[in-house]
Amino acid sequence: MTLRFERYVAIGDSSTEGLQDQDGAGGYRGWANRLAERVAQAQGGLLYANLGVRGKRSRDIREEQLGAALAMKPDLATVFAGSNDILERRFDADKLRVELESMMGALVGGKAVVLTFTLPDLTGVMPIGRFLAPRVGAMNDSIREAAASTGARLIDFAAYSVGSDPRLWSEDRFHVNAEGHARIAAALAQALGLPGTNDAWQQPMPERNAQSRWTCMAESWSWYRHHLLNRLWPGSVVEEPCHPKRPRLEAVHLGTTQMVARPGDAPGSTALCRASDYAGLTRSPAGSTRYLRGIVSRLVQSRRNCGRRCFPPVLSGDMRA
Repeated sequence: MTLRFERYVAIGDSSTEGLQDQDGAGGYRGWANRLAERVAQAQGGLLYANLGVRGKRSRDIREEQLGAALAMKPDLATVFAGSNDILERRFDADKLRVELESMMGALVGGKAVVLTFTLPDLTGVMPIGRFLAPRVGAMNDSIREAAASTGARLIDFAAYSVGSDPRLWSEDRFHVNAEGHARIAAALAQALGLPGTNDAWQQPMPERNAQSRWTCMAESWSWYRHHLLNRLWPGSVVEEPCHPKRPRLEAVHLGTTQMVARPGDAPGSTALCRASDYAGLTRSPAGSTRYLRGIVSRLVQSRRNCGRRCFPPVLSGDMRA
C-alpha cells in the first residue's frame, strides 16, 4: 500500500538545490523538485520545501537546515550530504557518519519517511575521479551505515554502473545534468512505491560512437581550465551568499517553474532571481582548495615523471577501444 504524504522537506547541498538542471526559465529544477512533482501528481497534492544550498558540508546542513526542517513536521524528507566533505583537506568519514545519523535519526524520530542515496563511481566521470575514489567509497559507507542505523531508505547508486556514465553529468562534472536529476528522482519515487514507477532508471544509456583519444584529452584539458582551476585560483569566481530556493512549505503546482532565492535577500523572501545570476561553481572553502591543489600538484608531478607521455588524465568513460 502506497503511503500518502502531506509535507516533504529536502535538505542538503547543491545536489538538493538542483544544480545543473535548468528549468527553462533561468532557474534550477533538480531531483527534489522532480520528486515533489511526482508525489503531488500521484496523490493529488503536496506541500514542499527545499532548504538545500550549494557548497554546504554535512555539519553546515545539520546546523543550518535540520532545525528548520524539523519545525515543518515533514512526513517525507530527503537527506543528501557528504559531497563537499570529501573535498576537505582532512576528510573524516566517521564524523560524516555521525552527522548523517543525527539528521536522519531526528527526521525519522519525527515520523518522517527519510530517503538518501550514495554516489556512483566517479573515476570515469571526471579526470580527478581516481584520486577521489577512496573518499567517495568512504562517504558511501558512511551513508549506508547511517541509513541502516536510523531506518532511512537507501538507494545505492554506487551499485549501478549507469551512474558513472559521463552523459548523465553536466559539463562541470561535479553535478548531474537534467537526465541525471530525472533518474535520481525516478529511483526515489520507486523507493516510495509510487504508482507507475519501475527500474528504467537503472538501464544503461544507448551505445554511442567512440571518441578519439585526442578529443578526450581536449575535453579533459578544457575541464581542468574552466572548472577545476576556477575552484582554486583566488578571485576567479565571485559569488554572493545563497539562500534556500524554497524555504517554506508551499503547495506544488504542477507545470509551473520553480525559481531560486536571490542572493543577499533574507530566507523566505519573495524576491526571485534566475540561475544565470549565479556563478556556475561555488568558491571552494579553504580546506577543499588546499586538498584540490594537492591533487593538481600530484598530477603535475606525475606528468613530469612520465617522459614523453605527458598528457592529462582523460575521462576514461569517454574512451572506447
